[in-house]
Amino acid sequence: MTKKCYLLDLDGTMYRGTAIIEGAKVFIDYCLKEQLPFLFLTNNSGRTPRQAADHMLKIGYQGIEPKHFYTSAMAASDTMIRRFPDKKRAYMVGAEGLREALLNNGYELVDDQADLVFIGLDKEGTWEKYSLALRQVLAGAILVGTNNDRILLSEAGANCGNGSTVALMEYASSREAVKIGKPHAAIIEGALAYLGLGKDEVVIVGDNMETDILCGVQAGIETILVTTGVHDRQAAAAYSFAPDHIIEDLRELMD
Repeated sequence: MTKKCYLLDLDGTMYRGTAIIEGAKVFIDYCLKEQLPFLFLTNNSGRTPRQAADHMLKIGYQGIEPKHFYTSAMAASDTMIRRFPDKKRAYMVGAEGLREALLNNGYELVDDQADLVFIGLDKEGTWEKYSLALRQVLAGAILVGTNNDRILLSEAGANCGNGSTVALMEYASSREAVKIGKPHAAIIEGALAYLGLGKDEVVIVGDNMETDILCGVQAGIETILVTTGVHDRQAAAAYSFAPDHIIEDLRELMD
């Protein structure tokens, strides 16, 4: 496994909120020292790669750079520019991570006559923003959801995830959104293109059976469940699919 590039989840795998998972830091330090390739593959569309790197450095990681991140916002932008290279007018609901990803691919951000409507997590989302998005979709724009996470956990408890707002838009418009983030194939296709690697050259590592592991299983990629987050061994056994490996601590990958 150490000969492959690790596609690593963040929350529940690298940290919990602002608390480092100890074994994860030791593992990342090991990867950097031994020059083992890795990429943080995250459904978080709000942070830019620079912001994501700064977050990890702030909580105590070392050596993390923007190049180590591939987000659902980047995947959404990359996917749609490949599928529809002539559709460059975009309306977005989301944060700086999505804005940067769209601008990096040459999209023009507009408030009307959009070709595509991108829905990313927006903690300051308003009725007006979603209504304007709805009008663009009803006028013919393609609806794109950066990820479909139903719930976003925080120290205060459960919050509405981006999937909840994507579902709102689908219900209001009677249109199905293009699905991007884990467990869907688009984010894998984007990450592999970003890395210049094939499926047999990567392994997905994460704590969530329904996103990380299902993503790998559906894509035909080797999977490792680490029981530091959402799902433990007992919970994993309840699913109709299974990871290739289950570990308790990322330091097990250093053996």
